[in-house]
Amino acid sequence: MKQVLEFEKPVLELKDKINELKNITKTSDVDLTEDIARMEQRLAKLEEDIYRNLKPWDRVQIARHSDRPTTLDYVERLFTDFIEFHGDRLYADDEAIVTGIGKFQGQSVTIVGHQRGKNTKENITRNFGMPHPEGYRKALRHMKQADKFNRPIISFIDTKGAYPGKAAEERGQSEAIARNLMEMAGLRVPIICIVIGEGGSGGALGLGIGDRIHMLENSTYSVISPEGAAALLWKDSAQAQRAETMQITSYDLKSLGIIDEIIQEPSGGAHRNVDEQAKAIKNVLVKSLNELRPLGSEVLLEKRWEKYKQIGDYSELTNDASC
Repeated sequence: MKQVLEFEKPVLELKDKINELKNITKTSDVDLTEDIARMEQRLAKLEEDIYRNLKPWDRVQIARHSDRPTTLDYVERLFTDFIEFHGDRLYADDEAIVTGIGKFQGQSVTIVGHQRGKNTKENITRNFGMPHPEGYRKALRHMKQADKFNRPIISFIDTKGAYPGKAAEERGQSEAIARNLMEMAGLRVPIICIVIGEGGSGGALGLGIGDRIHMLENSTYSVISPEGAAALLWKDSAQAQRAETMQITSYDLKSLGIIDEIIQEPSGGAHRNVDEQAKAIKNVLVKSLNELRPLGSEVLLEKRWEKYKQIGDYSELTNDASC
């Protein structure tokens, strides 16, 4: 059964009525062409009104939609000759993160990304897209390989967060994420990061240090989930719908200067037309690679440092006694 979001119900109800009238027209002599045309006009206006005025919580729901395209959906449409690699050479293979090599418009690139499932069985296999330490170590192994062979890195971010279980902590979850942050900051090849769904906490940031950070229009990026923030701020996770206070949407993060570009989605979300969404991502990748390829490694690192240094406001202490 298809997932239906609460704010979409009026649209689906009207679509059902239109289909009902079309079936009546096909199975009887009654001509309802004009009625159908009027209702289709109403539908177009209703969709425009709803999807152009989405609230932050609506975008959270779209980002979490069970049919939302995953990393492998985009890999299939954007890259050729993709070869997936497994394991971190230390402990195990984490299927919540996929890594591999492919070709983008004839150029070899390294691809890393979070991977969740689309049904219960897949989600259990993928641990609902929440990586263990070995997932981050697997990703880092292949990013360092990309650095060695001068391949650009393309990272797809889509996780509620790193897995918070006891076993993950015992195997060094925080160290694995921290090491990724440190190592990615110093890689001497272009890194392009795209938030395609939920970008949750350090679990997302572990693949999120790059020269360009883009977000799909209805994706989110935050230090904590809305439910977690609500539990801390208002002692009630049911207050998660107050997500606008967190400024976690693509438009919020663009205005704050944290991301570089918003990638527009088809009306209703990326799951409505995956091929169209993949084309929009392709255009942004082409633009970003064309901007980054000509830069030497030293310039690339300097610009990356400047990019992150400019995020947020801060003041410096001085030794001036008058201050």
